Amino acid sequence: MTLYFSHIRLARNPSARALAALLRPTESGERVSAQHHLLWSVFADSAERERDFLWREERDGSFLTLSARPPLQTDLFQPHQVKPYAPDLSPGEHLDFLLRANATRMRRGGKREDVVKAAIDALEQRERAGRRMEIASSEGKAWLERQGEKSGFRVMAAVAEDYATLSLPRPGASHRNAMRLGILDLSGRIEITDPALFLTQMAQGFGRAKSFGCGLMLIRRTR
Repeated sequence: MTLYFSHIRLARNPSARALAALLRPTESGERVSAQHHLLWSVFADSAERERDFLWREERDGSFLTLSARPPLQTDLFQPHQVKPYAPDLSPGEHLDFLLRANATRMRRGGKREDVVKAAIDALEQRERAGRRMEIASSEGKAWLERQGEKSGFRVMAAVAEDYATLSLPRPGASHRNAMRLGILDLSGRIEITDPALFLTQMAQGFGRAKSFGCGLMLIRRTR
């Protein structure tokens, strides 16, 4: 399977600037929702198309994507920087990684829960603020280790760089009924145990909420 890694930036022309308030809302949940639709505009080439790409927002407001097809070029964007993505990996190789993930697990009864939020909620109220990032790191590392067992890698180190909860608006629903997602930013190092399995899972993404900028693991060889 051929994959494409792309760097996508909004254009600076008058048309794109006129839509800036719609494309980049100040509220984080609304911004992620807008970005979800924005990225679909360069990958949804038909009404029947199912999502076959992963994305994440960078600090400068640009986007990185991993996709089964090159993104479409439109007037809203600068010329995309696109290259084929086929890293040559070997068992035992060490990689540094960055991952933005919605880390969840299934509870008894079939209900899914955010692993970080569940651990924080189990603490006494007075402990929660002081231990938030400690819990995010420990729970995030444990979650990633479980991912690695079925995805061809072993976690050597993982730390939470950030953890936040987003409220994503639902059409016609009140703020109280918004979709809430825990967004965990992890960084660290992994060891590849099964390159083919790992690359297959990379294309599919890790965790949930992939439509909202989660699941894309960025890797580079450890120096």
